[in-house]
Amino acid sequence: MSVRNLDALMNPRSVALVGASDREGSLGSLIWRNLTRAGFKGMLYPVNPRRKSVGGIVAYRGFAALPEAPDLAIIVTPPQLVPGIVAEAGAAGTRAAVVISAGVTAELRQQALDAARPYVMRLQGPNCLGLIVPPLGLNGSFAQLMPGTGGIAFLSQSGAILTSVIDWAGPRGIGFSHLVSLGEMADVDFGDLLDYLAVDPNVSAILMYAEAITSARKFMSAARRAARVKPVIVIKAGRHPQTARAVASHTGAMAGADDVYDAAFRRAGMLRVYGLPQLFTAFETLAQLKVMPKGDRAAILTNGGGIGILATDAAVDAGISLAEIDPQTMARLDAVLPDTWSKGNPVDVIGDAPPERYAAALSALLDAPGCDAIIALNCPTATADASASAAAVIEACAKASKPIFAAWIGDATAADARAMFSRFHIPSFETPEAAVRGFSHVARYRRNQELLMETPPSMPTSFAFDAKAVERIIAPALAEGRAMLTSPEAQAVLAAYGITTSGTEIATDAPAAVGIAERLGGPVAIKILSPDISHKSDVGGVALNVRGPGKVARATLEILARARAKRPDARIIGVTVEPMVQLAGGIELILGVTEDPQFGPVILFGEGGTAVEIIGDRALALPPLNLKLARDLMASTRVWKRLAGYRDRPPADIEAIALTLVKVAQLIVDIPEVAELDINPLLADPQGVTAVDARIRLKPSGRSGAARLAISPYPRELETELATSDGTTYLLRPIVPEDEPEVQALITRLSPEAIRFRYFSTIRELSHRDAARFTQIDYDREMALVLTTRGDAGKVPIHGVVRLMADPDNEMAEYSIVVEDRLTGRGVGTALMHRILGYARTRGIQEVFGYVMKENANMLALCQALGFGVATQPDDFDSYRVSLKLG
Repeated sequence: MSVRNLDALMNPRSVALVGASDREGSLGSLIWRNLTRAGFKGMLYPVNPRRKSVGGIVAYRGFAALPEAPDLAIIVTPPQLVPGIVAEAGAAGTRAAVVISAGVTAELRQQALDAARPYVMRLQGPNCLGLIVPPLGLNGSFAQLMPGTGGIAFLSQSGAILTSVIDWAGPRGIGFSHLVSLGEMADVDFGDLLDYLAVDPNVSAILMYAEAITSARKFMSAARRAARVKPVIVIKAGRHPQTARAVASHTGAMAGADDVYDAAFRRAGMLRVYGLPQLFTAFETLAQLKVMPKGDRAAILTNGGGIGILATDAAVDAGISLAEIDPQTMARLDAVLPDTWSKGNPVDVIGDAPPERYAAALSALLDAPGCDAIIALNCPTATADASASAAAVIEACAKASKPIFAAWIGDATAADARAMFSRFHIPSFETPEAAVRGFSHVARYRRNQELLMETPPSMPTSFAFDAKAVERIIAPALAEGRAMLTSPEAQAVLAAYGITTSGTEIATDAPAAVGIAERLGGPVAIKILSPDISHKSDVGGVALNVRGPGKVARATLEILARARAKRPDARIIGVTVEPMVQLAGGIELILGVTEDPQFGPVILFGEGGTAVEIIGDRALALPPLNLKLARDLMASTRVWKRLAGYRDRPPADIEAIALTLVKVAQLIVDIPEVAELDINPLLADPQGVTAVDARIRLKPSGRSGAARLAISPYPRELETELATSDGTTYLLRPIVPEDEPEVQALITRLSPEAIRFRYFSTIRELSHRDAARFTQIDYDREMALVLTTRGDAGKVPIHGVVRLMADPDNEMAEYSIVVEDRLTGRGVGTALMHRILGYARTRGIQEVFGYVMKENANMLALCQALGFGVATQPDDFDSYRVSLKLG
């Protein structure tokens, strides 16, 4: 379940409080007082079999005695009574309940869920503070204060955090649309509420305090949907767990749970902050911005050198780039500033700067091509009026195409200026560091949004892989009960997915190793081969750059002896011999996969080598990946600058590294038995990449690889051939983000009538935002099949699209279809509708519906031929609603 019956929770017309009481100090008394004093316009019913009245209002023994079934029940009773109350409320017709009661054991919680299930009744909690909906005057909580009304929805797993936020927000005039304490999230969780709030027009932003996420795939789908339409800002608590687990790979050791959450929030387009003040500051900043910066290059404008330096330090710490001042801008600044100005960024206009000097310098920086935002600072001086300088900044902002972040320092002299900024919706802060942090929040939010909206480069169709070959490799290992593949087996797995390996051969003794080395020629690497030894260097099991028969034999014997001495319990097969991969000009990387208990497989990338944990340079991403996401992951590491080339070092083959990341992500999708994977080092140079060493840990799996991912991968199984009536064969496949250019091109080829029938308007092209939304779909919620030919996505024409958009509960789905004019009358539309309806049946969707203009006779005829019912709409005289029951 997702949004089903959440309207009864978030927008109830009537509420019953079970456990309502007059006993002073009891929760039943406090919550009833909050309910009756908050101004709720609906009906309130106290339910308590031991009382005839509560607060002078008649009390009811139970739900059967109530004059109506309340939309919402709030339960504050001993925990053992909760399942029975839920069953009684559901039978009466109540559709949602807030279970405030604490001490509900796992057994009681399951009994309550079982009691709610027959009635599709939603449960919030247990062990929660309650629910507050200020626009309704509903305070179904034991919070001490009633918050003001506004556009922020605040979701919190902690009741204490929720009450602290209410107390903090009141004096600052911050209002809310909803405040929800989720408690233990037995049923209603973050994913459900994000789905509901994403489409609530009264909610302008969603703020979250989270300690843990449940149902990762539902959460990711809902979060990505919500973040496309309004800011979603999150605090994740518990960032530094003090526990460790035994792992068999560097990746498992390095990928902390908090890093995984960070990757998930970033992929969803959310903004993560670190503290309650930052939560509201980030929201206020985003809400006040009239224009979003196009990058993260900031110019600092100040009348004091000290505060400019503080802002610079804060910018470097936050990863914000200081804008380079181009010669033309430098000349403009020289013309309007004293000779003693700083001649660089920060732009110090000197402490005696009058408003006119501020305005002139600001005007030059706003026109500077290398600057994306201005951080304007002011410290109090006896020679300049802070409010007048603020007025100059405000006047410049009125016509600015770049955002300005202001920090007027001080209390007595700066308070009026900050109030002026607030009136004109300019983000204003009390310190230089806070202003920089405000800009960094915006810059990170912009980057995360771009990940949602940007069209990635085309995925090469030459990427071939052999999943069957991998299954043949791992099946014997699983049959033997082995958790680790040997090095040759791991390299064979990578080779099956087109990843270049160093080439490994097995020698059981020294003579065999000598024979292999002589055949290979040149220096070799010799490594211990044992299914029980994962980290070979820990047992002295590696010899590098060995040349000559005598040295090869001696190194082999020494490796075997050391391994047997240090690990007498290990099964020693022998050694592996492989050509020595030279490091000249190459960079050692690590590429790995581990499995997070919440979000499933996670991909790690960073600088590799034997000191990989000490270096600690890594970034994480959730699969599946495309080339754009792979490059973004790489750019999040420190080693990225080395990969891009420096001084006399040419850049590494960035595309080969990105494609290797994509290949590993596909391997994880296809092979669920791969629990952990390390390629360390992955050697990168200008000519390409080579996997020098690899480890793969296995785990039997009863699920498909796709099922364990937090984000639904590309459903390759839906690809099929489609022949038209004239004998032409097309490829019908799911849409991918790379299709955006050809989707736009299809629109330009449609006749005005076809456009009007499909879009109910006379557009000639889609905006990038709309096109990105149509092509970057969540396959778990939506499906779009494109009619095309084989070739790289984005480079072969698209001739038609049929789309199905399911509700979050997967019960109903809306279809849409468009076909290029020249293909009409060839059975294409009929074929596309049959395919999408077949897909809807496999997903268990109960009803497919759509809207068809009354003039669109061909579409209406097709719908009637397929069995759709046709109904008029009382509020729309131009179109019919067509629907088909599939259940």
